Amino acid sequence: MNVTTLSKAPALFISHGAPTFAIEPGLLGPALNTLGQQLSDAKTVKAVLVVSPHWQTRDVTVMTTPAPETVHDFGGFPAVLYDLQYPVAGHPQLAAEVSRLLTQAGWKVGVDARRGLDHGAWVPLRHLLPQADIPVFQVSMPMDLDTVSAYNLGKALAPIRDSGVMIAASGSMTHNLYEFRHSGAAEQDYAIEFTHWVRQAVTTDDIEGLLDYRQRAPHAQRAHPTEEHFLPLLVALGALSDGEAAQVIDAGIANGVLSMESYAWGMTDAHTIEAKNTEGVAA
Repeated sequence: MNVTTLSKAPALFISHGAPTFAIEPGLLGPALNTLGQQLSDAKTVKAVLVVSPHWQTRDVTVMTTPAPETVHDFGGFPAVLYDLQYPVAGHPQLAAEVSRLLTQAGWKVGVDARRGLDHGAWVPLRHLLPQADIPVFQVSMPMDLDTVSAYNLGKALAPIRDSGVMIAASGSMTHNLYEFRHSGAAEQDYAIEFTHWVRQAVTTDDIEGLLDYRQRAPHAQRAHPTEEHFLPLLVALGALSDGEAAQVIDAGIANGVLSMESYAWGMTDAHTIEAKNTEGVAA
């Protein structure tokens, strides 16, 4: 399937890893760049809607900022990261349409006209769309979100794909920060086993299993001591239409414990991308 023939914008789940992903593309960066080239060449995506665990609010909130700033919402990382910018336009009109859809679906919705892009948004977008030529806005994750409500949030957002808005749910396939800081670089078997379980569930449309992943998936509690970085996957799954097959981006394990596995729907025929390493650095 060629992206130019699509009737709706794609949906993605992206593992954004550590903030250093901005300057260390690893396996995932080049794969995202390839997907982004398809989007830019086709010129069918009007805007990107990002859901990130780094913006959580009491009620769901929609960013209506015309020109969002690049927010460096992290500490203790190399100084070069704090100089990086992602100068992209927002899209207040489409953001307003998303607010309407969410309200219609029963969500209590607020708007924020000053919010910038957190690193869960701009870091992966530097690889996916390095030219920053497609407008971006965010929708927050409510603080009380769980797997079921995350899936329902995706369902409420789904119609905006028909208006040319790509949904980019940015999280992490595994996210144990204690082990990220203390375990070293050796790959941990649990991260691989958890990733394989999720891939099987995603590619076989086992929504019931994914909604109950903390009880069913191996090492779920260790892979996600807290849930906020896994829930974007449920948002992406909720935004799908029946029969949309996942394109698996097999991007390996970063820093020993951060699985970079990602998924795309609606861009190409479903298959697995065996991401290849690169020695380059994102521009």
